[in-house]
Amino acid sequence: MKPALSILLLSLVLYLPVQGQKKYVVQDIPEPLLKNVNAVVREDNMTYKMFSPSKASLQVRMVVTILNDGGKEFAYENVSYDKLSKVTSFKGAAYDAQGNVIKRLKASDIYDQSAFDGFSLYSDNRFKAADLSHGSYPYTVEYEYEIEFKYVFFIPGSYVLPGEKVSVENFSYSLIYPTSLPAPRYNAVNMPNEPEKQQLPQGFESVTWRLKNIPALTLEPLGPAYNELIPHIMAAPTQFEYEGYRGTMNSWDELGKWISLLNKGRNQLPPETINKIKELTANLNTTEEKVQAIYIYLQNKTRYVSIQLGIGGLQPFEASVVDKTGYGDCKALSNYMVSMLDAINIKSHYTLIRAGKGEVDIKADFPSSQFNHAVVFVPNGADTLWLECTSQTNPFGYMGSFTGNRKALAITENGATLVKTPVYTENENLQIRSAFVDVEQSGDAKASIKTIYAGLQYENGNLHAFIANTDEQKKWVQKNTQIPSFDITSVSIKNNPDKIPTALVDLNLNLKRLATVSGKRLFVTPNLMNRSTFIPEKVDDRKTNIFRRMAYTDIDTIRYRMPEGIYPEFLPEPTNIKSVFGEYFSSVQIDRGDVVYIRKMKVYRGEFPAKAYTELIEFYKAINKSDNTKLVFLTKT
Repeated sequence: MKPALSILLLSLVLYLPVQGQKKYVVQDIPEPLLKNVNAVVREDNMTYKMFSPSKASLQVRMVVTILNDGGKEFAYENVSYDKLSKVTSFKGAAYDAQGNVIKRLKASDIYDQSAFDGFSLYSDNRFKAADLSHGSYPYTVEYEYEIEFKYVFFIPGSYVLPGEKVSVENFSYSLIYPTSLPAPRYNAVNMPNEPEKQQLPQGFESVTWRLKNIPALTLEPLGPAYNELIPHIMAAPTQFEYEGYRGTMNSWDELGKWISLLNKGRNQLPPETINKIKELTANLNTTEEKVQAIYIYLQNKTRYVSIQLGIGGLQPFEASVVDKTGYGDCKALSNYMVSMLDAINIKSHYTLIRAGKGEVDIKADFPSSQFNHAVVFVPNGADTLWLECTSQTNPFGYMGSFTGNRKALAITENGATLVKTPVYTENENLQIRSAFVDVEQSGDAKASIKTIYAGLQYENGNLHAFIANTDEQKKWVQKNTQIPSFDITSVSIKNNPDKIPTALVDLNLNLKRLATVSGKRLFVTPNLMNRSTFIPEKVDDRKTNIFRRMAYTDIDTIRYRMPEGIYPEFLPEPTNIKSVFGEYFSSVQIDRGDVVYIRKMKVYRGEFPAKAYTELIEFYKAINKSDNTKLVFLTKT
């Protein structure tokens, strides 16, 4: 055989298997799925199979064509496990645009490490991960893995669209379970069709959802939360067992009884601690005073440390352990607080909640494990007390944006009940400012400014973290003051950590070129440091309702002492705006020779119809115009 022919035949032999493996050709993607997207999910197949109340498996196959940098996150796969779960299979491959194999994962490409989060003291969480990134777009990644579980307390659900600007070609989600057990429950949210039910061999049954060619979703500004729009499936067991603890989950009461079982006997305190608590509260009269005293004791004695060991992710440490060591996670610290209140006969409830700023609320009609945090709920007549036990600086009784305005599950003697955490209104989220500004002929000025921040405005300013550190306080002022150019001559920040916390920020500033001098005229923008620049993005033919998630009130009163020999040439008329979204008022008056600027702005929270979006834009346009109006003064000479 001639050498050239031998090389040709050998090349064909090596090439043919790759040709036979052509998969996921980019040109095969339907054109509508490529419009305004970063990635296309070619296959999203998830199958959860339950074998018993304490044994299950999860099979996942995910194939994504990555079109540009915006979709590169899909090249990486991360599979978590712990001592109660095991990754039994993990495979992957990458393909070019023509469907040829670029790379297949080898064992050495998969790394396995502890899922250390930076704050957990103990954790048995680990993960296997791999990266199939490629140097040129488009390309496709394919991952397949299987996990075995020694519990069924959590059943993974699935979102049809994994993110904005991502379309989906094929989606399937299956629940398989033995007919000898109560069927797992599910909640299909925004799913366009009913699932397929099928009898399987060996006494199993399946429920499967299938979807094809789902276009990408573009979220509208100030719209509903992502998971309120995206089709998705939630699942939960009816009957389960977790490390020997058996339970049912048909109702919140049933789930509460199981949590009570986990917590049973973990509220014992040493006699000396009980005596200490009784001494602390002996001379206090009201329930609130006693709870506050014990809460401050908790904050001074303990610190938060995450514990993630097996059922430790659900079960708190004993109160005696926290008392001895001085640390615990949210469950342990909340259980400790409940135990101390029990010692002085104050009834309180260990309470589960889904925490997180901007986190969506739980599905109240689907009893299941939807929680990631624990707090304490203290009934106190009409004035319920809420305690966040993980923070050493959190104001007493304040939930804020992390746990406020959402449903929570209070564990009671008989099971559980859903309760609502505090909602902070425009009358509580305040910024009230008064200032005196002495303007010089040159346009420079000196200002004395006092501002009270309350509620969520206090929280958003991160004011609870301040101590008597002048340098840190000056850094805060530099970051949070809108005046373009100033020097700080003095600053003090005083906290009042109450159920609606407040802080007083007292400033003295030298302001450079506050006023603009042009010939005989002097121009001043009277809104010293609260000028609105926000205008909602224009949206044609808006589809979704408008959500304003924070209500607040700002009141500014600024008194200007103008230089001698200057009189006003132009003062604007008062502005008064009323809208379904809020109210705005501003005025400029002359009072005993001073110029007094008053601005009041109140913003409402709530859900508003999509057709009101134009009104929202006009509302902010009018505010911006008023906030940036200039006063004009003339010299008398």
